[in-house]
Amino acid sequence: MKQLTKEEAIKLVESGIWKTWSKEKIAYFQLHQDRLCMPFSVFHEAVEYVLKRPVYTHEFGLNRDGLIAEMDGKVPSPTIKEIIDMLVKKVGKDKVIIVKPKKEE
Repeated sequence: MKQLTKEEAIKLVESGIWKTWSKEKIAYFQLHQDRLCMPFSVFHEAVEYVLKRPVYTHEFGLNRDGLIAEMDGKVPSPTIKEIIDMLVKKVGKDKVIIVKPKKEE
């Protein structure tokens, strides 16, 4: 897919054309672009919808190719352990804090 220039990406986001696109088109298009062409929240929601799972913000920066492969059905969804390991590998174990909410009684 052709990469949009900075100017083209700005034009696209300002045009609002992405508002008419399906979640599948948003996810596919934006995952294949280096520049953000719509609000991140719209893109994030579309990817979660297509992958049918929570997608953590760091996955977009650390595993874009993996998200594309998952969307294309080439690889299964990563486990939560694999997602956490990806972050630990990038930033270091001493910088990752995992908070598990207490179950309501």
